[in-house]
Amino acid sequence: MAITNEPMDGVAGWAVSIMETLGAPGAGLLIALENLFPPLPSEVILPLAGFAASRGDLSLAAALFWTTAGSVAGAAILYWIGAAIGRDRLRAIADRLPLIKLSDMDRTEAWFAKHGGKAVFFGRMIPIFRSLISVPAGVQRMRFGRFLLYTTLGSAIWNAVFVIAGYVLGENWHVVEETVSAYSKGVLAVCLVVAAVFVLYRIRKRVPTRPGI
Repeated sequence: MAITNEPMDGVAGWAVSIMETLGAPGAGLLIALENLFPPLPSEVILPLAGFAASRGDLSLAAALFWTTAGSVAGAAILYWIGAAIGRDRLRAIADRLPLIKLSDMDRTEAWFAKHGGKAVFFGRMIPIFRSLISVPAGVQRMRFGRFLLYTTLGSAIWNAVFVIAGYVLGENWHVVEETVSAYSKGVLAVCLVVAAVFVLYRIRKRVPTRPGI
């Protein structure tokens, strides 16, 4: 099958070649890799799968099923990586970091114990955090069945939005990529600002205040 008559370069061209070779399972494989290597953009792969479905190269149901299966498979691998790292090892690493306190870890663990399900569910719909959220779930040993449930639900919603958008937009599927790219940059900017504020606050707390200042 030929997903598009126009030649594509870069990630889009590579994704097209995989889907042309493997069909809908190829889209699932790409999304599994996207979970493990976040620089691979789901905002390219998912609408492309929808575009392929709009052309009849694969069914829309197959595109939705396989991309969600790929998301869950990739997230499960990261979960078990987090479980292998373990809570004790992570705390030992954190204890060596200059601006991190074990009390920060305690608060994070308490928060995740209370809101872990929501964090995994909504995290699957936020760029950058889509992959990363699986690691703390593994570190904290969230029940694997519960993790799979929230991961599947969150991934299914995220994937469906972009696969269906690609299906509806057809040749204009790249509009999805442009929109989500702006969203991702906004999330990254917020993360950088929060990190900078945290670092400055901790540095200021460590610098002794001179009398009269």
